Amino acid sequence: MIPINTALCSFGMSGYVFHAPFIEVHPAFNLYGVWERTKNNAQAKYPNIKTFRSLEEMLADQNIELVVVNTPSVTHYDFTKQVINSGKNVVVEKPFTATVKQAEELIQLAKEKNVTLSVYHNRRYDSDFKTVKKVLDEGWLGNIVEAEIHYDRYDPGLSYKVHKEIPTAAVGSIYDLGSHLIDQALMLFGMPKAVYGDLDTFRPNSKVGDYFDVKLFYSSHRVILKSSYYVREALPGNILHGTKGSFIKSKADIQEAELQAGKIPGSKDWGAEPDKEKGLLHTEKEGKIIREHIPTLNGDYMEYYEGIYQALRNNGSVPVTGTEGMNVIRVIEAALLSNKEKKVIQL
Repeated sequence: MIPINTALCSFGMSGYVFHAPFIEVHPAFNLYGVWERTKNNAQAKYPNIKTFRSLEEMLADQNIELVVVNTPSVTHYDFTKQVINSGKNVVVEKPFTATVKQAEELIQLAKEKNVTLSVYHNRRYDSDFKTVKKVLDEGWLGNIVEAEIHYDRYDPGLSYKVHKEIPTAAVGSIYDLGSHLIDQALMLFGMPKAVYGDLDTFRPNSKVGDYFDVKLFYSSHRVILKSSYYVREALPGNILHGTKGSFIKSKADIQEAELQAGKIPGSKDWGAEPDKEKGLLHTEKEGKIIREHIPTLNGDYMEYYEGIYQALRNNGSVPVTGTEGMNVIRVIEAALLSNKEKKVIQL
C-alpha cells in the first residue's frame, strides 16, 4: 500500500491534538510535513517530519498528496484555494469558509482540478453525539418534537489564541462552536426551513460574539442550539423530546482531554466515557414504560481519517463533503442576518 503523504498547515493545538496523532497512527498515512514559519515543534515530536517555512514551499513538494488546512479560520478560503490549485487533496478545518459564496467556489474548483475536498467536522465522532444518533435511528423517541443541543463553558477571559478575538471574517463563537452544533443538527435532521438567531457579546473587552441562541424551524419540530461562555453549571448537552419519550445526555466526550494528555489514539478504552455520564432514556416500548441510563458509544475521531483513506484509496465517499460544510455556513449566514434584522430567515 502506498502511504498517503500528508502535510499540516500549522502545528498549534489543532495540528498537535486533533490531526497529527491520528495521521501518525493510521497505517495508511505518513505524517510527511508541516508548515512552521520559525519554530520546529513538529520535528521535536516527530523527528522524521519535514518542516516547510512557507505554504508555497510546501505545495511545491510533489511527494505530498494530502494537505490539512488547520490555520485560523480567516485563512481557510485563501489557503484551501492555493492547495486545490496545486493539485493536492485537502482537508479543511471547520468552519469551512466565512461565506457560502466562498464555499461554492472551492467546491467547484475542487471538481475542476479533480481533487478530493473534505471539511473536518470531528464532533460527528464524539461519544455523546454518536449515542444520540443511535437512540434516534433506533426510534426510541418516536417523532421528534424538540431537540436542544448545547456547547457551553465557563471561560469569561479572552482566548490566548489572538486570532480568535480579532473581529474578522469567520470569527466568533457562532463560527467556532456553532459550526459543531449546526453540523450535528444537520446530520440528525437535515436542513431546516427557517432560522432565527440571537447573538451577543458578554465578556468584558471582547470584540467578537461569544453567545448564541439559534432556533432551527422544521415542519414537524424545532431544534435549539445554544452556547455561552458564562455557564459555570452546565445543562445537559443534548436534550431530546419525542412523541414516545425523552433522552437526556451530557456533553462528555473525553477525546480532547485524552489527546492533550498525550494518550495515543486507538489505545485501550479509547474514547470511553465514565459510567456516570450515561444518558437517561425515558420512553415506552410495547406498552411498557422504560426509564434507564443506557451505555454510551465510544468516541473515535479516527473514523474521520479512516473515511479519508477510503475516499483516496478505495473510491469511497469522503466523511464530510464540501456541500455539507457549506450547509453549515448557510445556516450561520442566516443566523447572522436574523440577528441583524431581528426576524426569522427563510432558507
